[in-house]
Amino acid sequence: MKQGSIQLGASALLLSLALTACGDRASAPAPAPTATPPVSDQPSEDVPPATAPTPLAPAKNGGLARMDGYGDLRLGGDAAEARKALGGDVAGKAEAPGGCYYLSSSSRPELPGLMIEGEKLVRYDVGEGEDIVAPGGGKVGMGADELRVLYAGRIETQPHKYVDGGEYWRIKDAAGPGVLLFEIVDGKASLWRVGLAPQVDYVEGCS
Repeated sequence: MKQGSIQLGASALLLSLALTACGDRASAPAPAPTATPPVSDQPSEDVPPATAPTPLAPAKNGGLARMDGYGDLRLGGDAAEARKALGGDVAGKAEAPGGCYYLSSSSRPELPGLMIEGEKLVRYDVGEGEDIVAPGGGKVGMGADELRVLYAGRIETQPHKYVDGGEYWRIKDAAGPGVLLFEIVDGKASLWRVGLAPQVDYVEGCS
């Protein structure tokens, strides 16, 4: 065989091998894409559980005082419900079973005093310096003339037990047993309370 023929055959063989290698690479499957981890919609840190709002919101929000109760509490309701509504730091207990006492909470000083008797809520009191609106619109410090307009035709007056010229103004609830009572001293409301009879007429708190 001539040398030129040998070289031509070798070149053809090399070309064939090269084409086979390229075909193998072309037919090899492409590598699978790297999976992206799903994005979590959960917080990375522990989050404390949500707490339900207490039924007795701060009194200055207004609208909580009613003739039949205060907030979610109702006159005649169990004392246990009132304690739960006040939350922590609740003080007050009866000296004798079924006796009269007030519930209060040092962490909720803006709330009215809650009178309990027979382990039932029977009255709540709003005193000097407390800016809570009474049912019908009256407030501590409001003048007698303005109160007469708000409660026209509904006021029953009684003389004050301790203050000369002072009066108790009782306003009954036409739809229920609740009574709103203002103490009028020097021509204006010195305090007010809402409760059931006879407790709403107790002059000195529980007496």
